[in-house]
Amino acid sequence: MASFNKVILMGNLTRDPELRATPSGSSVCRFTIACSRAFKAQDGSQREETAFIDCDAWGRTAETIAKYCQKGRPLLVEGRLRQDKWDDKNTGEKRTKLIVVVDNFSFVSSGRNDGAEGGSPDDGAPAPRAARPQAPAADAPAGADEDIPF
Repeated sequence: MASFNKVILMGNLTRDPELRATPSGSSVCRFTIACSRAFKAQDGSQREETAFIDCDAWGRTAETIAKYCQKGRPLLVEGRLRQDKWDDKNTGEKRTKLIVVVDNFSFVSSGRNDGAEGGSPDDGAPAPRAARPQAPAADAPAGADEDIPF
């Protein structure tokens, strides 16, 4: 049986990302994105529904998200769904939860240039794409890459 597990979401962070390290030393960043959709109800009224999606990022991606993102910041994430399963401590019932494991992300501009949430890390210059390190240009002066945040 063929399968395909890919998710692309864009929304705003509901709280500041939480960066932790596993016992083996890997970085993991947990955050939640709120994705809203507006629609017209059967009675003709305009309605809006919001989904809150938990996300996990690992490694360098986790470190970059934790460093440059904060509550309210728009973010586009691409990844796969993972289902966590556990037994509830209080009731003993089996519980499940879907989480997006982030493979790639992009900063999204909020359209505001006042340096508030949603701007790029250095307020004005384009934000880095998905925390991929880039080599300095061959003709760049020595030390020019010290200002690059990734």
